[in-house]
Amino acid sequence: MNKPLTLNAKFTENFVSAHEFEAMKPFVSAADKLIKERNGLGNDFLGWVNLPVNYDKEEFDRVKKAADKIRKDSDVLVVIGIGGSYLGSRAVIEFCAPVFGTEKEKSPEILFLGNNLSPTHMVEVLNKCKGKRVSVNVISKSGTTTEPALAFRVMKDYLEKEYGEAAKDRIYATTDKARGTLKNLSTETGYETFVIPDDVGGRFSVLTPVGLLPIAVAGLDIDALMAGAQQAMKDFDNDDLDSNDCYRYATLRSIMHRKGKTTEVTVGYEPFIASFCEWIKQLHGESEGKDNKGLFPASMIFSTDLHSLGQYVQQGLRNLFETVLWIKNPKIDMNILSDPKNLDGLNFLSDKTLNEINRNAFMGTVLAHVEGGVPNIVLEMEDASEYSVGYLIYFYEKACALAGYMNGVNPFDQPGVESYKKNMFALLGKPGYEEMKAELEAKLK
Repeated sequence: MNKPLTLNAKFTENFVSAHEFEAMKPFVSAADKLIKERNGLGNDFLGWVNLPVNYDKEEFDRVKKAADKIRKDSDVLVVIGIGGSYLGSRAVIEFCAPVFGTEKEKSPEILFLGNNLSPTHMVEVLNKCKGKRVSVNVISKSGTTTEPALAFRVMKDYLEKEYGEAAKDRIYATTDKARGTLKNLSTETGYETFVIPDDVGGRFSVLTPVGLLPIAVAGLDIDALMAGAQQAMKDFDNDDLDSNDCYRYATLRSIMHRKGKTTEVTVGYEPFIASFCEWIKQLHGESEGKDNKGLFPASMIFSTDLHSLGQYVQQGLRNLFETVLWIKNPKIDMNILSDPKNLDGLNFLSDKTLNEINRNAFMGTVLAHVEGGVPNIVLEMEDASEYSVGYLIYFYEKACALAGYMNGVNPFDQPGVESYKKNMFALLGKPGYEEMKAELEAKLK
């Protein structure tokens, strides 16, 4: 069986030399030791490291049973959460599930709410629910984060008006195991609950019930997802830069950063990779962007963005490098037929598959960008199966942790996220923020 993921560093050779890799080995070993011995910054949040093996099997079965129930009694599942509470599940669902669903075994439509404060979005989700059987999965450690808490208030009211006391049987709460507003409400009201582990931060939580319940409701194989992560956990449990593609990727990123590159652009050649790129951006952005350090995570979908942002990549500031996610075997392919009139001049593509054309667009782009001074790391995936995506998730999580430690930051906190919240609370008149409110309003005049 081929490995689900292989790193191709050929297109970095003009930018990174062999001796630079050799020089990084002590840093890699030191960071690997911090992860294994759990004595680095943020070590309370390393539960994801062994999660693919040590996950709660009883709860995993409950997740599958709850998903089966939702699939049978619901037309719509509204997933309420922000950041790591929704990005991972959305990324996996869009990566693995058919874009337009299947008629044979149609899954509930999954809508995501609570990740913004847009009234338009809120109302449109409510309108989408009208006349349909609806369930809700609310995901929040505390239950008081503004965006999901407001969304849950709205959806809870909607369900209670539609179903009365039976609304509680359509609400599933993924939250803290023992405390917090949402946990207390769930216990009091009788919602089925699933646990966000204390030692797994939000952006690393996709393989916990945070991500697993929505993914299972979408009809995807969460056993295969975990099996892929288990294989990655085994494959990357060493600090050998000659064989560990995960650590080679983290090291390449670190070398690029030290050479003055400030932006990493994750590139996909399939539209369904876009949400996975959003998950990657949160993972890297929150983990590494602190202490005035860190690569800025961006993303593009080619060939679409080649007709716009491609100009900047080719000839703009040389402050970036690309990491390409290439899927070798697409979900489905098709042949291009010959046209007798050949009015579009495309008969030279006849009898080629669309994937073959896409791959040549990929290779042509890599060669052009490297020639233009942009290093390219290529991550070649075998396919877009649940097994391969589980492997990819663990690959990114461990690479991110290693890169954070090599850069001398705590990869597992996000103190900067709180700044906007304090300002927002003050401006909205939250009790206790009166003095701050006056100061901020004076600045806005």
